[in-house]
Amino acid sequence: MSDWDKELKKIDRQPAAPKDAPAAARAEVLTERATTRTWGAFLRLALATALGVGILFWPYPKQCGVELVGYLAAVSVVTLAGLWSSLWTWRHRTARAHVLSLLLVVWGLLLGAMEVLPRIGYAKPDATRPPGFSCPAPGAGGINILRSGT
Repeated sequence: MSDWDKELKKIDRQPAAPKDAPAAARAEVLTERATTRTWGAFLRLALATALGVGILFWPYPKQCGVELVGYLAAVSVVTLAGLWSSLWTWRHRTARAHVLSLLLVVWGLLLGAMEVLPRIGYAKPDATRPPGFSCPAPGAGGINILRSGT
């Protein structure tokens, strides 16, 4: 066994509150542990997960204009909900829930990137994600109607 193994065993055997800490500090640590419940963190995670799954069933068009802005706002809410739940899962030391929260943040960023990147010229635009954020004028059909001489 190496010296590191001996040192790590010593650390594992140490109590959570140091013995030389004041009694008030030790009592505060014990009270915090007794009153801390993780159900609040899991409730926040459940709400954020519901938003992350629900965004897949977005019922409105999102090609351009106000509909696109609404969708991107909803995607940012998913990302913020993931951040919100990740803060709570970090505070309550729930590792698996924290990983899921971070995955929700990545999910929100991915959904936003799928809509924004083709519009700014970084990815290839297609019919569902045309270049630009604004909608073409009605009836224009991509033809310049201000052409002079014809």
